[in-house]
Amino acid sequence: MAAIQLKVNGETYSIEADPQMPLLWALRDLIGLKGTKYGCGIGQCGACTVHLNGQAVRSCSMPVMAMTDMEITTIEGLSKPGQDLHPVQQTWIEEQVPQCGYCQSGQIMSAAALLQNNTAPSDAEIDSAMQGNLCRCGTYPRIKKAIKSVNGTIEKAKG
Repeated sequence: MAAIQLKVNGETYSIEADPQMPLLWALRDLIGLKGTKYGCGIGQCGACTVHLNGQAVRSCSMPVMAMTDMEITTIEGLSKPGQDLHPVQQTWIEEQVPQCGYCQSGQIMSAAALLQNNTAPSDAEIDSAMQGNLCRCGTYPRIKKAIKSVNGTIEKAKG
């Protein structure tokens, strides 16, 4: 066990953990942020996606010891202070994307990372960015439609 500090959603947390513990379990079990989901445990399904310094990563395969001095954002911290929902979250609701919803926090985090750098992605760019985010319910057409519907609202949210 080691004392580890993590910066999650703008707050610093001090935890005692095995340095090899996956970030996912530190977020869920030690910090109490349950929005990031466990799916496969090997980084293949995308349910555990969070942002690490603004990039979408699989938290189930990232050792917590490597996360010090990194900015970690979970689904709970995606919206900015004073903002009810991030534009991607709002569009997900408007477009009725989720079916069972289990994979959706990971889907939203991947979509938000894509749209942060590319506010008008092509179908191929969406497919590439979302590849590896699995949805057992098959909501892929609704996910793509929602990503395209967010177009332009990301810049408004930054300001």
